[in-house]
Amino acid sequence: MTGYILYKKKKIYFHEKGRGPAIVLLHGFLENMGMWEYFVKKLSDDFRVITIDLPGFGKSECLGRVHPMEQMAMVVNKVLKVREVNNCLMIGHSMGGYVTLAFAAKYPGKLKGLGLMHSHALADSPEAKVNRNRAIDVVNSDRGTFIFNFFPDLFAPENVSFHEKEIRKLYEDALETSPKAIIASLEGMKCRTDKLEVLVKSKVPVLFILGKKDSRIPFEDTMKQATLPSTSEILVLDNVGHMGHIEARKKTLKAIEGFAKKVL
Repeated sequence: MTGYILYKKKKIYFHEKGRGPAIVLLHGFLENMGMWEYFVKKLSDDFRVITIDLPGFGKSECLGRVHPMEQMAMVVNKVLKVREVNNCLMIGHSMGGYVTLAFAAKYPGKLKGLGLMHSHALADSPEAKVNRNRAIDVVNSDRGTFIFNFFPDLFAPENVSFHEKEIRKLYEDALETSPKAIIASLEGMKCRTDKLEVLVKSKVPVLFILGKKDSRIPFEDTMKQATLPSTSEILVLDNVGHMGHIEARKKTLKAIEGFAKKVL
């Protein structure tokens, strides 16, 4: 089923399929819940799978000038409350991982496990904040060019030509996102805080999915973070960039499915 909830009088859309223990899958920046379609189809045989269009993306409405990760976590919590989900495994891709960590900080008792898929727990460095500001300037002046140039760099160089169809679909979907919503998320990521302590204090297992050729998430830094939780699992994908759900779809699914069966 697909439906929506109201958060501060704004519509937030979600999709739900399957029965059993709940898995919540959160998309990344310039994506929407459609990125999880293959995973929902496969996982819903054994689990209740919930995907959400985060504020400003997909069909969900923009909430304001800035979308802090904590506010997005509150939106996710509102969806789960309405759907009467008391606990779940939550996995986030990229920005969705930042939201997952914010959720874990605010509502630790509602998680049986969490997953960071091409994501990490550090705040933006000063250099990264400068790059966010540059991105905001580009979006303000030429949103289409920003989106067109954004996606190819997320893939390992050798995978770009092979995934031209998927990149074109990402581009077309992202063009539905307003400049206001894009900037709100860039501002939200720029001001997010360090969440290393969430990993250190986590009482639930943490799954890390990393691409060796990820141009966005420093591989060595994330490997170090994977040692912080008391219990963690790591999937390292060779010849994969930032988009394991596309570049190594079956391996990524297998890791998520196996992890879910252990923690739920």
